[in-house]
Amino acid sequence: MSHKLRIGELKEDYVTDEEIWRIFTIMLSSQSVKSSTYKYVLIKALIENLYQIDENFEVTYDQLAYSFTKVYWNLIVTHNLTQHNRGKNARVVTIIQEVQRNNSIPREMIFDKLDSSLQVTLIGSIKSTMKINVFGALYGDTRGTFFAFDHKTEKLRFNPAVHAFMLNYQRLIIHLTNYHMAIMIEDLNEVPSINYLLGKVESIAKRSSLQPFEKILLSHFEASCFYCGMALTGKKRETHVDHFIPWSFVQSDHIWNLVLSCHTCNSYKK
Repeated sequence: MSHKLRIGELKEDYVTDEEIWRIFTIMLSSQSVKSSTYKYVLIKALIENLYQIDENFEVTYDQLAYSFTKVYWNLIVTHNLTQHNRGKNARVVTIIQEVQRNNSIPREMIFDKLDSSLQVTLIGSIKSTMKINVFGALYGDTRGTFFAFDHKTEKLRFNPAVHAFMLNYQRLIIHLTNYHMAIMIEDLNEVPSINYLLGKVESIAKRSSLQPFEKILLSHFEASCFYCGMALTGKKRETHVDHFIPWSFVQSDHIWNLVLSCHTCNSYKK
């Protein structure tokens, strides 16, 4: 069974967009065995990390586990959607609920605001579960053409053709994944948890003000608009901090994704 694999090698280096769409269609349809929401969340994690690959198209398990954990924290803790598996309770649910209970964490606490040491511990536990139940399962569903993986090096390597495809169609892929994931969660959970379900699946973090990052960016980079090059004086309401890659794709305030912008460019971009 593919989910038990410890190493998965790419079976094809080149696949066409048509072939990739065909695999996605099958993977999201009833033809694919989906006993849990794990595969959907891994797709969301892959999308969020498209811009963080190295020169070999590799991304680390820690990077993927961070995104994976953040999605489930939002669903389980914030929105009380605790059923993600057909049959016994999903291991990821048990892990997150134990951490929340043992540390008396309120539902309103988003994952990015947790103590960094607690985040690291939780991500490590989730990563172990992903090695057992997640990487191999999606690898099998995508017929070994989307990515390679190795539990020893803890790295996943995108097929370059698939990486380019996901960059081109990322918004559509996310919408399709959220839709099918919402259907499964709706089937597994009960009212009132499933009210406004699609919104709970789509949004994995609360958007907060970026102004606290202004001084950091001004101290390390030239005081000019990233988009048009206009000089920024730092006057109130003139200098803006913006997500270079839209929030809808990467729902976290990573410093590498923040740029300085003038009021005109930031307003136009929105």
